Amino acid sequence: MRGAAVWAVRGAAGVLTLAGLGHTLWYGVVEPGTALAFGTLIACGELARRDTSDPRDAAGERQPAPLGSAGALAYALLGPSAAQPTHHGVLQIVAVVVAAALAGIVPHIARGRGPSADHLARRVLTVAFAAVCFQPLYNSGRLEHGIGRGPYLVLFLLFLLGLTALCDAVLAAAPAGARTGRPYGPLLRDELRAQLGIGSAICATGVVMALGVAVAGLWALPVFCVPLLLTQLSFHRITAIRTTYRQTITSLARATEIAGCTRPGHSRRVAALSCAVGRELGLSERELTVLEYAALMHDIGQLSLVDPVRAGATASLPAAEARRIAVLGGEVARQTGVPAEVAVVVERQADPYRDQPALARIVRAVNAYDDLLGGSRHPGGSLAALEQLRLGTGSDYQPEVVECLARVLARGGRDRVGQVPLG
Repeated sequence: MRGAAVWAVRGAAGVLTLAGLGHTLWYGVVEPGTALAFGTLIACGELARRDTSDPRDAAGERQPAPLGSAGALAYALLGPSAAQPTHHGVLQIVAVVVAAALAGIVPHIARGRGPSADHLARRVLTVAFAAVCFQPLYNSGRLEHGIGRGPYLVLFLLFLLGLTALCDAVLAAAPAGARTGRPYGPLLRDELRAQLGIGSAICATGVVMALGVAVAGLWALPVFCVPLLLTQLSFHRITAIRTTYRQTITSLARATEIAGCTRPGHSRRVAALSCAVGRELGLSERELTVLEYAALMHDIGQLSLVDPVRAGATASLPAAEARRIAVLGGEVARQTGVPAEVAVVVERQADPYRDQPALARIVRAVNAYDDLLGGSRHPGGSLAALEQLRLGTGSDYQPEVVECLARVLARGGRDRVGQVPLG
């Protein structure tokens, strides 16, 4: 069903694109100067897009070209230009947006970093939705007759932006669900939350551009581009800081492997599978980030031990000893400056699951799975390790987490957790 929904979205976008290009080529471009100005803005926005290689960045597709998105939205909501009426329709808007976007992403495609087909389809359908809601009302005169050009028009545009943001979130969650297998509800919630960030700046800039062009003409476009460009630069810097921070956490986690306290790749495998289980449980993006950091650092307490646990297999230790190591890990984590909730998950990972926070339950079960799978106690591999976890659901492991872990492994079709992708 999810795959069918993705193909339906792509098919609808493809039909709209062909109809828009065919209509525009057949009848010509209405108001070519306006179309050229907005097309140039969209193309420049695509050229300035951020090439993302981080798989955790919402599949790399969460508004990487805000200027292009704002320009496309402004063209869809454009009424008069310098107080003169315009007559471009929905199909021409689709054609200009697609042609300009394709022109702007050519250099990115040449570097192998172009946006996915799902992202392009989503852009086409979102812009078409906004244009269908606005242009027929404007071109027929019903918008000006019923609402006018005062504050009620602004309120109408804000309402339309809310619907457009909802449409964009719905379209974004569909391919993400097909790609990751996560429940649709939490994915839609994450997409709606993302709209509050750079998405709100895009929507606001698009409306301001459309209203500014209506009064001052096309000269308003470069003026209103500056705030969004500064916002985009700020987001780039924040992303770079987050990437550096994540790399630092990963390096700290590898210290236990370098010291010989844990098996090679153990922390990475636990983090990868913990994030997969967290997505299966419907955690938010922030919760997944905390979960990943805590899973990477879950064995860091062994650096405080005079005699580290052999192969780092803390799952087989007595409960009191496992809790002591976890508390030491929480103290070390706090000294590294990680968020407080990360340190809490690290120090509570060995508690009985009924006393643990939700994220610590995931780390405990996944860590035990990797410890069991890496030892000689379970030559049967994944099935035997999962069965051992199920036997411990009375007090040690939350049953829902264990069953989510089983579903993730079954869906991946892999026995080794190191092959489960992170993000």
